[in-house]
Amino acid sequence: MLDKIGFIAGDIYSILEKDGPQTMYSLKKALDNTKDLVPMGIGWLAREDKITFLDTGKTLKISIK
Repeated sequence: MLDKIGFIAGDIYSILEKDGPQTMYSLKKALDNTKDLVPMGIGWLAREDKITFLDTGKTLKISIK
């Protein structure tokens, strides 16, 4: 399971690197077959201090530091 979360974290990082800040919804949509693992991957990246959270008022966006 940890391997899967690590791979999803890498996929999330790649999406953020390529497309810029994203919402959780857009990341889940981009990684369709792994919706349940996306929050875990985000947590992984946050713990490693690789991402930051941007509160835009209506939504929360995730971006690379």
